[in-house]
Amino acid sequence: MASLEKEGLVEESRSSISQESAYILNLGNLDSAEASKSSNIFSVFLEPIQWIQMLSSQLNPTFIIGIVIVYGLNLGFSGSFFKVVTDYYWKDVQKVQPSVVQLYIGLYYIPWIMKPVWGLLTDVFPIRGYRRRPYFVLAGVLGGVSALMVALFGNLSAALALSCFIGIAAGMAIADVTIDACIATNSIEVRSLAPDMQSLCGFCSSAGALIGYSTSGFFVHHLGAQGALILMAIPPVFITVLGFVIYEMRSPCLHPEKQKKMGTLGVAVKGMYQTIKFPQVWKPSLYMYLSLALSISTHEGQFYWYTDPKAGPGFSQESVGAIYAIGAMASMVGVLIYHKTLKDIPFRNLLFFAQLLYGASGMLDLIFILRWNLVLGIPDYFFVITEECVSRIISRIRWIPMIVLSTRLCPLGIEGTFFALLMCIDSLGSLTSKWGGGMVLHVFHVTRTDFTNLWLVILIRNILRIATLGLIFLVPKADPSDDLIPQDILMTHSTVTSDDEGLELVPKNDRSPELLLNI
Repeated sequence: MASLEKEGLVEESRSSISQESAYILNLGNLDSAEASKSSNIFSVFLEPIQWIQMLSSQLNPTFIIGIVIVYGLNLGFSGSFFKVVTDYYWKDVQKVQPSVVQLYIGLYYIPWIMKPVWGLLTDVFPIRGYRRRPYFVLAGVLGGVSALMVALFGNLSAALALSCFIGIAAGMAIADVTIDACIATNSIEVRSLAPDMQSLCGFCSSAGALIGYSTSGFFVHHLGAQGALILMAIPPVFITVLGFVIYEMRSPCLHPEKQKKMGTLGVAVKGMYQTIKFPQVWKPSLYMYLSLALSISTHEGQFYWYTDPKAGPGFSQESVGAIYAIGAMASMVGVLIYHKTLKDIPFRNLLFFAQLLYGASGMLDLIFILRWNLVLGIPDYFFVITEECVSRIISRIRWIPMIVLSTRLCPLGIEGTFFALLMCIDSLGSLTSKWGGGMVLHVFHVTRTDFTNLWLVILIRNILRIATLGLIFLVPKADPSDDLIPQDILMTHSTVTSDDEGLELVPKNDRSPELLLNI
């Protein structure tokens, strides 16, 4: 009996020891798991820094700084801040009718339509041996002086204020083209880092847009629309400084070299003319233009209604900025959705359903204007945020395939120059959209205080969006990986830039102003 009790005690002791050992082991596993978790959290913040350090070591650090300044400050922050502040400037300072503002905003696209011209200037006409640095200085001075004139001089006429705003847009466009030329050169020299450079561009522009939208309403509220424009002079200062510090090899200004460049440029222009005549090229190009042009813009009419406390919900400046900021984050979601699930779908199928959803999502604006959301018990602020997120996601899913399609239409050897031409066509479509919307707002007498027919204008816009589906036959059925232009074109132009990489003016995933403003 005593032996049995002794054995029981021994078993209990062993069990107790094993339980304690298991407990200690579990504690060790928990500690290691927590350490691993904290290490993963730390690496999330450390990896971007290491990535930037890697790019700076492989490329010139001043070039990386240039991307951050141009894409982050110039295109991201300035583009979004400019959009909100100028809307309030025309409404509160100049007191212009929304239909007229639509016409004015269309003129902002003129410098972007001229992107190939700026690119050719930077490539063919160096100043004191530098092809990039002087044009950064020019862009900074032009944008800064234009912003200061509007901010500091009161009682400007509408024509002079419009000229200054076009000057700001021109400064942004010139800086964009110049840094794109630098990116193209580095992409050729270090091909393995080309995707990393484009990822850095996208991150900087998205982060800048988020900051610009988030702060625009605050500054308009406290400084006024005109006073807030003083902040638009800050990014041009950095761009001007960039022109003096960015690294660039000085090339001798030899006259025979210029003649060679002009001769090569003539070959490239001829090649573009021959390429655009092919049905495989002009048909999808025509679709891209018409899909933008027929979707007439009603933004100014809706903006005036949003901020009117009597006719509309009367959103404050801070609320408008917050709505746009949330829309910028939704645009990032649209990019992720396309990248993860839609990038391999044939062009025609994807653009058909994207355009269909684009027209259907426009009905949310109609519901909001008619105040049906209140009948359904949905508050204004919640509904407009939902509408903004849905429209931004669909717009991005609709836009990216057209950008990818544009890259597939570019013949080998003049990819950059021809892509700049296609981006001009898209910018022209955006200009037509603004002017067409302004004309419709004027015809239906949508003014600063009369929004009776605004719902009808939006209905017409939605009908035109859906009607664009009838043009989908212009889009090829090919997959994104297929060759869309004849092989003989590629062979014909494959040597155009063999002696001068300068004609690679714009990277293939360049961003149009309309996309940037909707980040």
